[in-house]
Amino acid sequence: MKILQVLPGLESGGVEKGTLEIASAAVSAGYQSFVLSAGGRMVQPLEQQGSTHICWDIGKKSLLTLFEVRKIRKWLQAEKFDVVHVRSRMPAWIIWMAWNKMDPQTRPKLISTVHGMHSVSKYSAIMTCGEQVIAVSESIEQYILDNYPNCSADKINLIYRGIEAEKFPAEYQASATWINGWYAQFPQTKNKLVLTLPGRLTRLKGHLAFLEMFAELQQQNTEVIALIVGDEDPKRVQYAKELRERVEHLALSEQVIFTGHRSDMREIYSISNIVFSLSSKPESFGRTVLEALSMGTPVVGYDHGGVSEILRMLFPEGAVAVNNKNKLLEITARILKKEHDKIIPNDSFLLSNMQTQTLALYRKVTQLKGAA
Repeated sequence: MKILQVLPGLESGGVEKGTLEIASAAVSAGYQSFVLSAGGRMVQPLEQQGSTHICWDIGKKSLLTLFEVRKIRKWLQAEKFDVVHVRSRMPAWIIWMAWNKMDPQTRPKLISTVHGMHSVSKYSAIMTCGEQVIAVSESIEQYILDNYPNCSADKINLIYRGIEAEKFPAEYQASATWINGWYAQFPQTKNKLVLTLPGRLTRLKGHLAFLEMFAELQQQNTEVIALIVGDEDPKRVQYAKELRERVEHLALSEQVIFTGHRSDMREIYSISNIVFSLSSKPESFGRTVLEALSMGTPVVGYDHGGVSEILRMLFPEGAVAVNNKNKLLEITARILKKEHDKIIPNDSFLLSNMQTQTLALYRKVTQLKGAA
């Protein structure tokens, strides 16, 4: 089987990570794996896994991108992919416009994944363009059914995202070398209670709510320190500046650390007392929530979207109503005192399940059979 996955770029993020995970599974199954994107830091690991990367920027929201449709169609006809899997709106439009005018008898099967709860519009509706549509959580499945009636329920496939349990093992301890390097870089975290908020610096991730909560908590417990872990979004430089100014205004410059992008999240989870997920908009899934909980690190998160589904299964106590600061403070304080329930082991959200189910869907649409 010859498989093409399409997305805007391969810098960082859950969609990008999921793309690499499916590409890896496809190669392991003996299939030909291709990924089309504008490139990024994740191209090298993708190619090291055995996939081929096609550098083609069709994710730019510009009328000029429409000129790529005819080129894409000719390329698809020449390459004869069995499956094309689109994961983002603008590339999905370009691929669909090219694919829709190909011969239905010979064109590849089209699959789309709805990764997020985009604003409901004709533009966003393209993510239901696939002959089969993957929903990454129950929340996403319901979002599709509620907002896109033209997408029939029988073509929606619920395939939860998942993680490699062995990469985020329970009670994992970071190595002494890593610990020494971390404390050399961030000495203020030593012997402190570490509260971590992962995620790119975008307004939806809830950094301001996190800072407001932390400011109150810090008055009650001076042993706490906050980590904000994630890239600055080049399109939202002003927001990053606003966050830093807010930290200064709250007189928390010594207690709040902006780490920037980190590739050592497992180690950071291991030194964290609590990980937070405070997105004001429902997350489609919540990978960081799952990673931390799998390691036995408590998570406090807003009770909506995919995060709610994970917490409900693994740590119900960590679910807090959106913007309920009092409850947020209460549960945070209780966890810091270790007065909380045990975290349920993660047997539900596994990468192997996601890979097996996705490849099974590829085979289903192409009528190919074989071991996943």
